[in-house]
Amino acid sequence: MTVSYSLEVANARFHGFSRLLFRWKGSIYKLMYKEFLVFCAVYLFFSVFYRLLLTPRQQDLFERVALYCDQFTNTSFIPVLFVLGFYVNQAFTRWWGQYTSFPLPDNLMMVVSGNVHGADDRGRMLRRTLMRYANLSSVLILRSISTRVRKRFPTLEHVVEAGFMTTHELKNFESLHSDFNKYWMPLTWFSNLAAQARQEGRVRDDIALRLLMDELNNYRAKCSLLFHYDWISIPLVYTQVVTIAVYSFFAFCVIGRQFLNPEKGYSGHRFDMYVPVFTLLQFFFYTGWLKVGELIINPFGEDDDDFETNQLIDRNIQVSMLAVDDMYQNLAPVVKDKHWKNSLFSVPYTQSTAAETFRPAFKGSTFDMRMSAEDLEIHQPTDVPVNKQYLLPRSSLGDGLDDLQQKTKGILRSGSLPYLMDVLTHHNEEDEAVETKTDAPNNKKAVVKSVMEN
Repeated sequence: MTVSYSLEVANARFHGFSRLLFRWKGSIYKLMYKEFLVFCAVYLFFSVFYRLLLTPRQQDLFERVALYCDQFTNTSFIPVLFVLGFYVNQAFTRWWGQYTSFPLPDNLMMVVSGNVHGADDRGRMLRRTLMRYANLSSVLILRSISTRVRKRFPTLEHVVEAGFMTTHELKNFESLHSDFNKYWMPLTWFSNLAAQARQEGRVRDDIALRLLMDELNNYRAKCSLLFHYDWISIPLVYTQVVTIAVYSFFAFCVIGRQFLNPEKGYSGHRFDMYVPVFTLLQFFFYTGWLKVGELIINPFGEDDDDFETNQLIDRNIQVSMLAVDDMYQNLAPVVKDKHWKNSLFSVPYTQSTAAETFRPAFKGSTFDMRMSAEDLEIHQPTDVPVNKQYLLPRSSLGDGLDDLQQKTKGILRSGSLPYLMDVLTHHNEEDEAVETKTDAPNNKKAVVKSVMEN
């Protein structure tokens, strides 16, 4: 059974995680206490052997071997942290992927309930049979990968007895020979039955039928993904490398971490403590880490933290039948809600949550950002071309650029919007005056020419 402790860690508090250390079910103590006792027993054996059973000459030889082995207990020689950390990370990613791939019929049953119509017995049979086929497919795939489900349904007759399959469907299932897993057959029955319901008018249009097929394909994809997760494991060589790295490391520690005679002045052996506290902690952490990877690499077993596959099967078939049968067109009268006449209303709180009403609603991280007066000024540049607004027609290019530069300096020196508009307006007036003076002789010539013609 999956061990849940979400309620205990709902609020961060003093010694919150510490309370979890005293649990036994699903704990690391239960998972690795046997390996821990074996390591302690082997270490104790070599310690007693060194202290009581060896002659002084043999003790000198043992001490040289211990010093030599101690060199290899450094993690730079055996990269335990690297290979172990990467392996557990890959195992956890795989574990979460298998959980998210579990076929749940929730989306499919909503589509069936809303698009396969008919309150008569025929309509009920269609909806219930469609969902039974979907659940049958998940049972067949879980029988192939989960030891718990296999023990619950050891044969297909047990599946028939449970009501997931009829005797005629079992004959059809067994009559089709295939060398591969046939978990997909009930989903094929589903698609054929849905097409038949479309012909009968129970599914009213092709769009509804397409929606049924899309949800069925999503359900089938998850069943297929579970099958491939069981088929394709983390490469065996990587699992072997990690296991050998961890166990060989502590095999050297059994001898290399022995407390030697402090009177001989060996480096790092000034005290004789008998019990290697830090070596035991290191063994607990590293071996515990390896056991975590062993636990989550296949969550369809019978460990404490493995997936509750049998309970999920019970839940899926129950909610499926409720959704497509008991709840079909079983609606309460549509009435005006409690806040019908109020455009603005508040939902009441209990006494324990009333303090939350005094907290302002979050409107965005920049909603209360403070800005200076300069940041609030509006700058709206004009769209007038530069050569028409700033350069005089009678001036050279260099004079026009100098004039533009002088006015730009004035704009930058002032830095305010009114001054900017005043400068631009004054500049436009100057340009218009210049254009008027330039066009005056031409206007006079046009008037004289008009009089002579008349």
